[in-house]
Amino acid sequence: MALLLALVVGLSVAGAFQGVRMYRAEAKIPGDLAVALEIGATRVSGPESAVDRLGMRFAPAVLRLMGPSRVDRKRRKIDMAGNPGGLTVDRYAARRAIYGAFGGFAAVICLLNDLPLFGIFCIAYGWFAADVTIWQAIRERKDVIERTLPDFLDVLAVVVSAGLGFRQALDRVSEKYEGPWADELRITLRQMDMGVSRRQAFEELRRRNASEQVSQFVTALQQGEELGAPIADTLIQIANDMRRTDAQNSRRRAAKAIPKTTVVTLAFMVPATLLLIVTNMFLGSDTDFGSVFGE
Repeated sequence: MALLLALVVGLSVAGAFQGVRMYRAEAKIPGDLAVALEIGATRVSGPESAVDRLGMRFAPAVLRLMGPSRVDRKRRKIDMAGNPGGLTVDRYAARRAIYGAFGGFAAVICLLNDLPLFGIFCIAYGWFAADVTIWQAIRERKDVIERTLPDFLDVLAVVVSAGLGFRQALDRVSEKYEGPWADELRITLRQMDMGVSRRQAFEELRRRNASEQVSQFVTALQQGEELGAPIADTLIQIANDMRRTDAQNSRRRAAKAIPKTTVVTLAFMVPATLLLIVTNMFLGSDTDFGSVFGE
């Protein structure tokens, strides 16, 4: 009985020490990593999670080498990308450490085997691999937001015209949408709930999105608020301006695509067509190629 009691007490003490140790270890988690565990851990794939665990011990050294200004710029880029896959600055640094080490090791092997071009490619991979996901996510997120924004503003204008206040209408309409724009609005609404002024919350919204249409929306909203213009009319005008701008951008992209198509046609299709024509002419003329080449 005494032995059993001693065993229970020992297990209890060990559990208490384990809890204290876990609490202390939990307190040392960096802020960015805590955010990642909260909002994005379930979205991280297996290989990315393994890279994060392997490189997290080197993340502080990478951040020190980057410097505070570059870290702030990279954090802003990650915010603009919408934290793809739960990415944070700490996880970015961990991946850059692992990708950089792998690229450098592969480059050394290529140089030892007299493959300088492959070595340069490996170095470029190690330097830019961690940024490719951010660049792609920023571009895709921007396109989705700019496609969603005009229709969202139309719906918001209708809800505001029905008599709901702007804050309540924004909350009501954002609940019906999914995707990056709805996420951005929820962040803005949470900031306003925490006491941030509407102007500052929307300025943060502009900062997080490198989109001309989002900037146009925030600017027009602030100007309408200063001038006392009806919010519904302002929203409808913004939506119409965005559609007009989008149509102009589409025409501009189409105009740029025509010369590129012409260059591709001249560089590949015309020579290939001439080669086929000349080959058919030779084959159809029953020419003795042996006599032509002196054989």
